[in-house]
Amino acid sequence: MKIIFDSRCLEYSSPGHPESPQRVKLAYDYLKSKNYEFILPREFSEELILNVHPWEHITRIKNGNFYDPDTPRIEGIYYYAKRAVEGAITAYEVAINDGVAFSLMRPPGHHAGKIFLGGFCYLNNIAVAVAKALNEGKRVAILDIDAHHGNGTEDVFLGRQNVIYVSLHQVPLYPGTGLKSEGNCYNITLPPGTDDGRYLIALEEAFQIIKDFKPQLVSLSLGLDTYCEDPLTQFQLTISCYEKIGEKLRQFKPIFGVLEGGYTKKIGVLLDSVFKNLKE
Repeated sequence: MKIIFDSRCLEYSSPGHPESPQRVKLAYDYLKSKNYEFILPREFSEELILNVHPWEHITRIKNGNFYDPDTPRIEGIYYYAKRAVEGAITAYEVAINDGVAFSLMRPPGHHAGKIFLGGFCYLNNIAVAVAKALNEGKRVAILDIDAHHGNGTEDVFLGRQNVIYVSLHQVPLYPGTGLKSEGNCYNITLPPGTDDGRYLIALEEAFQIIKDFKPQLVSLSLGLDTYCEDPLTQFQLTISCYEKIGEKLRQFKPIFGVLEGGYTKKIGVLLDSVFKNLKE
């Protein structure tokens, strides 16, 4: 299983911010110790980003002409955000040939809408990769299992043809969206304190929606902030649950994933728990 990674995504930080380089470095070090194969993201034209975000949004990020309390203005942040997008696109292309791939890049993306940013996200990584797949004639299902609703991804794809967005997320929780399903966007809400059993039942509901849609490609917004020790959420999933998630995801090929949230020191263990069952 190939993991897309560029160590340059560790170069930026904001003091005290939970979306830190350390979380991805911990994941990389752990997965490296387990002998996963890492490849660099390819470079892609900025034109692919324009399939999701207009120039107005891109220029605002390049110039630092924005304010969001969770999404800091950082020197050169557009470069890092673009590399994360390229990681997602590379994962998509690898998965088409190999069946499965994952982008271990930062910043995350699912809170970035067409013309807004927020929640640690500047550009919507998975949305740009999915938009490329749609333009290439593929029928795509997006599964978002971050504890937070991917309001940006829903904003991008609501009402679009040949794509569905399915999200399992905690309510109440930031960003306060995704309270009901609408059109091609299916939102499965779960309360704080949700444990393995309740979560896996909801996941089966999500899988049935995807199977009924009959996609040619599944894309995964993988947040590990559903773990019981995560400091930003209140789900109670255990490592055993991530192993079962990986097993259940095996039914979908090709599948590619991107990293969203996840803020504990066990992020590498959690990713390995999913991957070691997904890749078999």
